[in-house]
Amino acid sequence: MTGTGRPDPRPGGDAAGAADRPAAPEASPKPSGVDLARVALRAAREQARARGAAAQRKREARVGGLRSGARRDGRDPLPLGAAIERLKTERGWEMPMAVGGVMGRWPELVGPDLARHCVPQSYDEQARVLSVRCDSTAWATQVRLLAPQLVARLNADLGQGTVKLIKVRGPEAPDTRHGPLRAPGSRGPGDTYG
Repeated sequence: MTGTGRPDPRPGGDAAGAADRPAAPEASPKPSGVDLARVALRAAREQARARGAAAQRKREARVGGLRSGARRDGRDPLPLGAAIERLKTERGWEMPMAVGGVMGRWPELVGPDLARHCVPQSYDEQARVLSVRCDSTAWATQVRLLAPQLVARLNADLGQGTVKLIKVRGPEAPDTRHGPLRAPGSRGPGDTYG
């Protein structure tokens, strides 16, 4: 102990007094060369990331979009089915493609008897009208009577409101004019045409 009543701070001083006092907080050692290198590397990486992100934003603004890269993006090749589905949704082709599918499946939708005598010809997307051509006036009349049931069946398959009306047309008469001169009032064969 020293003359002041405090333990001697020098090494080899009062061992009993050193055990009574609390341990002094150790000063953090100065970073060594390896630690300094790690800190500097971490800071350099963060700066490089920031510069790279800024350069990427600048390129996108100048070019107008992303460039091709190693990661997946919306421009990667797709299987044919997925590409068609993507085109359908992007371009709004769902309804026309569905109606086109109906025209291809017409016999199974309306039945084989009706499909033999009437054929779908066109679909007006704005008015939602399906035009059908029949091979005789008798079948045209029959289809006109069945039109509400056909509309219900088509809407059940395509979705409600896809077809509002079925426009039924009879057969077209053949052109009987063979030359520039013809007799007035002579229509030619008028059997089921009209």
